[in-house]
Amino acid sequence: MSLGIMGIGYALGAPVTIDELAGDDQKVRQWGYRRLHRAPAEVGLTDLAVRAGEAALRRAGITADEVDLVILAITDIAEYLYWDPAAAVAGRLDTRQAEAILLSQACGGGVAAFDIVAGKFATHPRYRTALVIAANRICETYWDRVETSTSLSSDGATAAVLRRDHPACRWLATEVVTDGRYADFMRMEIGGAARPFAPGAGRPAIAGLIDRMDTYFDGDGRAALAFVEQLHARNREVVERACASADVTLGEIERVLYLHDNAGAFADLAKALGLPLDRTNVEIACDHGHFGPADQLLSLERLLATGELVTGDIVALLSMGTGMHWACTLLRI
Repeated sequence: MSLGIMGIGYALGAPVTIDELAGDDQKVRQWGYRRLHRAPAEVGLTDLAVRAGEAALRRAGITADEVDLVILAITDIAEYLYWDPAAAVAGRLDTRQAEAILLSQACGGGVAAFDIVAGKFATHPRYRTALVIAANRICETYWDRVETSTSLSSDGATAAVLRRDHPACRWLATEVVTDGRYADFMRMEIGGAARPFAPGAGRPAIAGLIDRMDTYFDGDGRAALAFVEQLHARNREVVERACASADVTLGEIERVLYLHDNAGAFADLAKALGLPLDRTNVEIACDHGHFGPADQLLSLERLLATGELVTGDIVALLSMGTGMHWACTLLRI
């Protein structure tokens, strides 16, 4: 299947410096971030998604009625329950003839979406244009931007227009690995059908990472360490799978654009892949914070805009998401 990226657009929350956010919190400073982005209270996930989608369509030079497929990838919950945010975004963009799909593979959705587009193009010959939008809007009632994960969470969305047979930023392959043994690791205990929201049900929130690790692994430090080691091994595995599918070698990859984790995680990733740290997107990550599934497309847009990627370069979009999912998409610029 031949497809490429025509244009990328984004919409970010207001920048907040680490000095404004962290105060004397040394943990945040050690992570290496310089700022994050926070949306105003009145701006929801679908608002950011629509703005990013509009920007991508403008940059691609096409109109909404040319779009055949809209994919929305999200990590956090959208504005409402019992509601399809992908359909809502498609409606607001006025893509009236397009199919809308919602992906909720946590931080891996924006990377995995390329495979969905390729599959839809293969089975629907009349589909020529897809709009992939990855959006993140933290619900701070449930999620602490600092304590819930190992990254500093930001609000924003990135969108890409994918066109059949487009010669630039061509899709080469996507691979996804899922290990469902860890499906419960990030779940919020209150609010689902098992324990609905109700008076006296407790505070609905996702526990901090340290407490969650201790509970999930029942205080077994060796099991927790094995889990962390598997994260790195799976990252390399999914990249190698994508390389095999595209018939390229890992050494041919010019840049690995990873989710915007902390600086230490990037050092571990570079070691696991056997690549220099400067062939990752660590500096972009530290400049902006973690946008859930939108990180890789934002980093790609930044590197294209600055000319750091040139025609012929092979780029790996790499992500890991609770579930657990590992995803890698290879592109040739």
